[in-house]
Amino acid sequence: MAAPVLAPAPGSVGRLVRATVLAVVVLLMAVALSVAFGSRPIPLGTVLDTVLHPGRQDEIGLIVLGNRVPRTVVGLLAGAALGVAGAVMQGVTRNPLADPSVLGINAGASLAVVAGIALFGLSGTAAYLPFAFVGAGLAALLVYGIAAVARRGLSPVGLALSGAVVAAALSSVTTAVLVTDQALLDQLRFWQVGALAGKDLGTAGVITVPVLVGLVVAVALGRSLNTLALGDELAASLGQRVVLVRVVGGVVTVLLAGSAVAAAGPIAFVGLAVPHAVRRLTGPDNRWTILLSAIVAPALLLVADVIGRVVAYPGELQVGIVTALIGAPVFILLVRSRAVRGL
Repeated sequence: MAAPVLAPAPGSVGRLVRATVLAVVVLLMAVALSVAFGSRPIPLGTVLDTVLHPGRQDEIGLIVLGNRVPRTVVGLLAGAALGVAGAVMQGVTRNPLADPSVLGINAGASLAVVAGIALFGLSGTAAYLPFAFVGAGLAALLVYGIAAVARRGLSPVGLALSGAVVAAALSSVTTAVLVTDQALLDQLRFWQVGALAGKDLGTAGVITVPVLVGLVVAVALGRSLNTLALGDELAASLGQRVVLVRVVGGVVTVLLAGSAVAAAGPIAFVGLAVPHAVRRLTGPDNRWTILLSAIVAPALLLVADVIGRVVAYPGELQVGIVTALIGAPVFILLVRSRAVRGL
């Protein structure tokens, strides 16, 4: 039997389309802010002229093409990856508290990258990427295993508690490795908290393929996640291959979260806050939630990055700190809400 789809109510399709268009406009505005604002504001006309004439070698050309455009592109990819990873995790686990940072996946990827650098002298995003995938996957399995044998089991709060324990433990090990190697600490000081600064287009090129593959599979998975929301038994009776959907969802999450961590470090709470925000517009339909998360999350990340550049002038507050300040209150509200019972 074909899996049912949560069809939008009559008249709601237009509302969802309008919400998508609005999200795209907001994203374009965030991109404009990202390339125009910083320690030295540059008019958008000058930015556009510089992008269209990339041979420019003056100070403005170096700022725009050497700094702001690459970090904006990395922010777009990492933001979309984190937002969609959170949406998929919440759909697969039916857990409104699911997020790569809350469930320890980012911490696992981060520890694996740091260990790879310390043990094998890794350098560059291309070398970080496979270690980030392995670390993220092992952390996900560890969290799931701990939650499965714990008293609260695989409930939303049980998974969140298991993830918090694993994230704290892995982050402690990462910190221990860093503090014993001053050179490594200096190298990863900003990456450890999540940063877009100092990225180049090579970084974007490394993660483009895994992020795009993850996004495409995630969008295709939306229909199955809608069926999974009905409960495992009912989903199975309707012909849904529940285990396969969860495995594919887990692989997509590892692919997206690992790519984001390898490129920008363990940025927290984007995957938690954004799906909940867009779900107020999309309702329970995961297809629309995933689509809008891929648009809204990079907008949030870029705006947070711009805020970090402005509030700490002439220095810079790394984007991972800003997103944590935004996401922590959201997490607290969700824990206190009845919504933690499940999606």
